Amino acid sequence: MTFHKPPVSQPSAAKLWPLTTRFVAAEEELSRSLGSKGPWMSGLYEFLRFGIKQGWACMFGGIMVVLLIATRLWYPAASPLERYDFLFVAAVLIQVILIAARLETLEEAKVILLFHAVGTAMEIFKTSVGSWVYPEASLLRIGGAPLFAGFMYAAVGSYLARVWRLFDFRFTHHPPVWASILLSVGIYINFFTHHYVTDLRLVLFAVTALLFGRTTVYFKVWRVHRRMPLLLGFVLVSLFIWFAENIGTVAGAWLYPHQMKEWSMVPFTKLGAWFLLMIISYVMIAALNGPEPFAQAKKSSAVARPDPVQV
Repeated sequence: MTFHKPPVSQPSAAKLWPLTTRFVAAEEELSRSLGSKGPWMSGLYEFLRFGIKQGWACMFGGIMVVLLIATRLWYPAASPLERYDFLFVAAVLIQVILIAARLETLEEAKVILLFHAVGTAMEIFKTSVGSWVYPEASLLRIGGAPLFAGFMYAAVGSYLARVWRLFDFRFTHHPPVWASILLSVGIYINFFTHHYVTDLRLVLFAVTALLFGRTTVYFKVWRVHRRMPLLLGFVLVSLFIWFAENIGTVAGAWLYPHQMKEWSMVPFTKLGAWFLLMIISYVMIAALNGPEPFAQAKKSSAVARPDPVQV
């Protein structure tokens, strides 16, 4: 099994951000206090800590969802800036703020930019063949795809980049990165070609199961690494993306053909498409970080390497 050498771990972004320094210190004191109050209290604290870290990782995507809803409800019709264009400008400003506040690294920002480019290319094609539409006018667009749409894909990349760092991911039986890259390229090509030739989605599902079926991800919520089948993680994240997509269509940000006259839920079959997109997203982040084997994590003392990000 081949693993890329992981980059040198960086100090906690939260600890480096002046506004959270006091909060981090208080959280460390709270964790020491609750850790001495028995397994039930420790378990509750770890559960809450898991939720807070997930929320921290979802920050960019969460802000974008809030903006979709808020602009649907309250965006002024007489504004000289179209709603879609406002969303694009807002997304760029959010990214700038995250980098300036050291809540996102430049390496992560580069990957998110790549996500935006990959997503925008797909949006241009998918809107041209009528898979979905953006019903409102905008100036900042290419074909039928407003430029803010690429940030919906970037939100997935932002989440994966941050959750990898927050939970100190380690793996067992991870496939070689080169093999997963080939799979992701095949998935991306199929998103285009299935409109003209045979859809290879079932084959891609099978290859994904073959490559990642034995892979376990170890994630550190608090003191120790917990574990979960990586495929299950893909499914769970895809499910939450599907929920977010329903919110996006309710907010009228984009619509599928069956929603043009009256809104109805995004078909559950779209979960498969999001699952495959998750693979592409994950592979980009894995190629950047280099999946670190869990055996190596056990050899290097957990005390010597602190929790990457305290929240």
